[in-house]
Amino acid sequence: MIRVEDLARNFNGLWAVDGVSFSVAEGEIFGFLGPNGAGKTTTIKILCTLIKPSRGHAWISGYDVLKQPTDVRRSLGIIFQDPSLDDRLTAYENLKFHAIIYKVPRKERIGRIDRVLKMTELEDRRNDLVRYFSGGMKRRLEIARGLLHEPKVLFLDEPTLGLDPQTRNRIWHYLHNLRRTKKITLFLTTHYMDEAENCDRIAVIDFGKIIALDTPENLKRMVKGDIVTVRTKDDNLAEKELGDKYKVIVKRDSSGLHFEMDKGEEFIPQLVKNATIPITAVSVRRPTLDDVFLKLTGREIREETASEKDLLRQRVRRVGGMR
Repeated sequence: MIRVEDLARNFNGLWAVDGVSFSVAEGEIFGFLGPNGAGKTTTIKILCTLIKPSRGHAWISGYDVLKQPTDVRRSLGIIFQDPSLDDRLTAYENLKFHAIIYKVPRKERIGRIDRVLKMTELEDRRNDLVRYFSGGMKRRLEIARGLLHEPKVLFLDEPTLGLDPQTRNRIWHYLHNLRRTKKITLFLTTHYMDEAENCDRIAVIDFGKIIALDTPENLKRMVKGDIVTVRTKDDNLAEKELGDKYKVIVKRDSSGLHFEMDKGEEFIPQLVKNATIPITAVSVRRPTLDDVFLKLTGREIREETASEKDLLRQRVRRVGGMR
């Protein structure tokens, strides 16, 4: 349903997307996982014909993104990262306007609008102004709008950003039901690790490049053993001691020191007994996608959201060293 070959986009010397290639099967939930600024949204904009690539090729439902943009647009729906509803119109008016733009046959418009409103549980709010909707209701209405013209592919750019966990779970219930009943292909971008677990396959993207692509379970198998997390009186000294004594690679973030260890629960008593630096906290757990990203990049995904300027400067330095 989606095929991408060596796709790249340059902005004033910065490669926002740098040679990505992948394919997505019909009915698959495919995810782009990465920090803000990694190239997720730029890739979606290229696939949706909103911007042109600097090089490479892409096809949506068999249509060439560059040569057949009109056919591509008819084949897809998109839920933008930023709100794009007209809050001066009602839910029904927003949907009717979308139906007209996408040339939904007049005799089918009311029936389709009724169906998507029912699917997203907004039928009783059809005549209410969108400005009075909650964030979750607006997101559901955007999903309803994206489905109105019956696309083959639905792009969701950070679909639940800023929503509470309950609303996020409800939206994913709709999306899973949609994939099951309509066989629609879903292409998701996110930096929420738990949300990425909904995907059949995930491409981890960083600095504009895909650095891993597999199922969530296979990605987590990249992390060997359990994850042991330790906090001490002196993490600087403890980091070196742990690496030297147990021959492990120690990663450090805001929550402490992390390293991989087989049979982590059995290892903890030995760790506490032999520690020369007082341990203030220790825990063990199975690997998550957070650990995968940390293993692949050496940093937390959340670090990138704090300083976009630092991220851009780092990318410019990295690109300058490679090219």
